[in-house]
Amino acid sequence: MPELTYLEAIRQALAEEMRRDPKVFVLGEDVGPYGGAFGVTQGLHEEFGELRVIDTPISESAIIGISIGASQRGYRPVAEMQFADFVSCGFDQIVNQAATLRYRYGGRASVPIVVRLPSGGGVNGGLYHSQNPEAWFVHRAGLKVVAPSTAYDAKGLLKAAIRDDNPVLYFEHKYLYRREKGAVPEGDETVPIGVAAIRREGRDATLVTYGAMVRPSLEAADRLSKDGIEVEVIDLRTLLPYDKAAILQSVEKTSRVLIVHEDVKTLGVGAELSATIVEERFEYLDAPVMRVTSPDTHVPFSHVLEQAILPNIDTITDGLRRLAGY
Repeated sequence: MPELTYLEAIRQALAEEMRRDPKVFVLGEDVGPYGGAFGVTQGLHEEFGELRVIDTPISESAIIGISIGASQRGYRPVAEMQFADFVSCGFDQIVNQAATLRYRYGGRASVPIVVRLPSGGGVNGGLYHSQNPEAWFVHRAGLKVVAPSTAYDAKGLLKAAIRDDNPVLYFEHKYLYRREKGAVPEGDETVPIGVAAIRREGRDATLVTYGAMVRPSLEAADRLSKDGIEVEVIDLRTLLPYDKAAILQSVEKTSRVLIVHEDVKTLGVGAELSATIVEERFEYLDAPVMRVTSPDTHVPFSHVLEQAILPNIDTITDGLRRLAGY
């Protein structure tokens, strides 16, 4: 299999799906001849033309609204939010329209749209270009939410999302675009939505994470291994619906859980995971479920301050040591 960057894997998935299905099209700000703010859609306009790679006005609400309308005419739009932060401008279209349409029509309608969301910090994006808004959407029935951490999953999950008949929010982490690289199959292989991946086997503690936090979590687990503590690392890949069975099975084996995510702590994805574990596997726990996250604050413009608030190998290692020593 050829090696691709995370960004190249996303681009390849888009191109392959557009070749496979003429009903798939891409829309968003500067996705056409310019190739997207991050270069993800470079080359697509030249191959597929302006009717399938559509530059839009700066209106997230319009981009998502058009996507919903097109989906009702048999198309499969892939809408790009130039930055995930600005999806708030299209929030109503997602949560009140896309998420509810199938329910409103008693299952007789579907909304096969994908909303691509370049998210996360670590790239000096500052206040308005660094957020992790996934928790806004995992609360809403009718949506699916994915967050790949590898190039392989970036391609496979996007292909699965495009083929899904439900609205899928696809969180692609900007920090991973050119830093994460790996073998990626060519052709029709997909990654199933709703299935987590065990990135590292372990017996002493379970670490649950996703997105850009997978790599530092694995490195922190390797550090603990030198002390004889073997940490199992679960990459959720899908946040809604998440793979509850994989988490609970690991908890039964290890009896200790650390949840790591880049989003803020209060009412983040980790809060729901923690509550579920306590409700359903309390008798297996030998320690409180712990979390390592960003603090409840905004992402600062200062590079130094940004690095200070983001979870990293050191803070994850400290969290694992606290958990193991409880």
